[in-house]
Amino acid sequence: MDSVTRLSGKVAALDLPDYPLDEKVTSAPYISGEDDTPLESEKASNLEGRFIPEDGDEVVYINGEPVVTTGRDVSRFLVDLRDDGDQALSFRSLFLGTVFAGLGAAICEIYNFKPTQVLVSTVFLLLLIYNVGIAWAKFIPQRSWVEGTRFERLAPVFEFINPGEFKIKEHVISSLVASTAAYGNTAVLNFAVQRLYYNTDVKATTAILATFSTACFGYGLCGLLRPLTVYPSEMVYWANLPTVSIFQALHFDTAANRKRVRLFWTAFAAMFAWEIVPSYIFPLLGGFSIFCLASQHASPAVQDVFTNIFGGAAGNEGLGLLSLSLDWQYITSAYMSYPLVQQANSWIGYTLCYVIFVAIYYSNAWNSKTLPMMSSSIFSANGSIYDQDAVFGSTFQLNQTALEEIGLPYLTGSNVWLNITNSLAIGGLIAHCVFFWSPVVREAFVQARSGTQPDPHWKAMQKYKEVPYWWYICLLVLSFVAGLVAVLKGQTTLPWYSFVVALLFGSFVTPFSQLLFARMGSGIATNQLMKMVAGAIAPGRPVANLYVHGIIGQSIGFAGDLKIGQYLKIPPRVMFLTQVWGTVLGAIINYFVMVSVVDAQRDILILPHGTNVWSGQVVQTLNSAAVTWSLAKELYGPGGRYFIVPLCLFIGMGTTFVQWLISRRWPYIGPVKVDQVILPIIYMYSAWMSSGLSSVITSCVIVGVVSQFWLRRYHPGWFRKYNYLLGGALDGGAQVMIFILSFSVFGASGTSKPFPHWAGNPAVGNVDYCNGNGALG
Repeated sequence: MDSVTRLSGKVAALDLPDYPLDEKVTSAPYISGEDDTPLESEKASNLEGRFIPEDGDEVVYINGEPVVTTGRDVSRFLVDLRDDGDQALSFRSLFLGTVFAGLGAAICEIYNFKPTQVLVSTVFLLLLIYNVGIAWAKFIPQRSWVEGTRFERLAPVFEFINPGEFKIKEHVISSLVASTAAYGNTAVLNFAVQRLYYNTDVKATTAILATFSTACFGYGLCGLLRPLTVYPSEMVYWANLPTVSIFQALHFDTAANRKRVRLFWTAFAAMFAWEIVPSYIFPLLGGFSIFCLASQHASPAVQDVFTNIFGGAAGNEGLGLLSLSLDWQYITSAYMSYPLVQQANSWIGYTLCYVIFVAIYYSNAWNSKTLPMMSSSIFSANGSIYDQDAVFGSTFQLNQTALEEIGLPYLTGSNVWLNITNSLAIGGLIAHCVFFWSPVVREAFVQARSGTQPDPHWKAMQKYKEVPYWWYICLLVLSFVAGLVAVLKGQTTLPWYSFVVALLFGSFVTPFSQLLFARMGSGIATNQLMKMVAGAIAPGRPVANLYVHGIIGQSIGFAGDLKIGQYLKIPPRVMFLTQVWGTVLGAIINYFVMVSVVDAQRDILILPHGTNVWSGQVVQTLNSAAVTWSLAKELYGPGGRYFIVPLCLFIGMGTTFVQWLISRRWPYIGPVKVDQVILPIIYMYSAWMSSGLSSVITSCVIVGVVSQFWLRRYHPGWFRKYNYLLGGALDGGAQVMIFILSFSVFGASGTSKPFPHWAGNPAVGNVDYCNGNGALG
């Protein structure tokens, strides 16, 4: 790398491979001057000058284009500083947000019962809102229509209903109300578990109160932590960048943006037309495997092995090794957004997952070979579904006599490993934040207290009134009271003090989890910590264990929205109202959509494998965790079958501490910067294929390499202008089509209409033709 000179040493070796020798590469401090030429996007948006950090931070250019690597690069080169000062909160923005909140929440809840879970893309919602908003501005009567006429007295009414052009801030508010409602909530899924496994129809009031409590408590914490997890440049929330890019492209009408908008709509239309092919007409394209096709005439034993290793187009079928998927609904733009360092760590995890799952199963660890290789259900020792009704009865509390007769439940080997890695990741997360990122945390707190935060977008927001901390504290109190009422009056069997302890533990873990998500684009599953707590303080009560749910996921989602608000200059107090209103809507809508799906697809959702369209793996996982952790002493205590699981909390902390010691002595090992080996991410991805579809992994890796390595490194100009926009367009096209298919042919409305069977959509067996393990019946 003689052609690159590092001056600050802040760019990690793992994140900067060699550049091609035939391209002009420079590396220099980013320092302003009178001759400082604006980038094309800055010229187009009429920005005067650029943000120049006082420390002269290093910027790498290729052919005159900056390579976007860090959060500071995102703030300077990727997201426009423009603020037109237009109205954000209006009748139109709240009305559109409320209407489309129903749509977003419905899609979110549908995906909770899919083989692979996908967050509802804000892109999908913002596109629909954009078109309706533009039509509203054009066709609904305006003030100007009646001025100077005998109807002029109606002018204020028309202005209230239609304030004119549908601008970016109204659009953002409408979209965030809808997406906030669409985030979903583990509390809603707890009620699904009760309907499926405990034959309990929880009252709507209890359900809505509990859902509201979880979401708003998470938001309250998020608001208190925003100087640490939202304001700094390095807190990017990478998966939100496609959304930000699209908002600015649609509303900043410049010559450069017109080209971007044209690319956006072309890609959106193409993906909308394509998505029906792999998801409905030709599902074989959702997981094409040469190995599966080659195994059709093999012996049953060989077919079983091939299915376990190479199959992956159906829920819990196999590991999907080297399968290729052309189904974008499961690939998503996430892999066009996650930074390369995150993806490099995930690739290590994927590799370990293939090796470890095979080793666990074929070595018969934890009695694995008598159970399915992959499933989130709980089983008896002989491989049959565990009879939890007999053990816990109608009171949902442990019957010790029945437990002695039936025996303790078994988890599949893959599920045990998932629990192990969850514990490793939680311990590693806390340790990584303490040992590696504590200087960043201290700096953020100092900047928050002194008002010296250098992020240009945060500085641009200082003209708006900030939300006082007491608003968020009041929200925390209100959420606590709502949750306590649900616990005491609902069918939860949860002691009130268990609820309090769970909130305290969740509040402790939240800042660590937000830090990881903000910096790397993905987080880890921390809900297991709550389950451990519940198992200790409410033993023998699986339903009570369900209600000790985390608030962490909610706080991360809200923090990401606050970052969108900072990038797009939405007044903070308007953001507060937007997110609270979206939360209330989501609590109501998510519950009723869940009831609809569970009642219509009950028989499929309780199956260990599900289908390639519907799967109960999420609720199965929740139920399995609730049952097994309610038996914590017997299963996870000293001498228990799975004692290694809680022990791994401390192992995860210890290994990260050792890594930190190594990094102090040897900051680099070969080309790898030691502190960019993020063990919690590796742990998480090393159990990634424990359930659901796994045929998309190879395609996800390919997308990540093309986007974050090839385009970002060798075509930084194209990457900066179009990468995130293209990802958002592909997400939007796929999700619009999936929404239509879900209610028209997939049975979300009660009746499914399968496509006629042919070679690409076989009548029996798995769609990828890996038909071992009794797939043909």
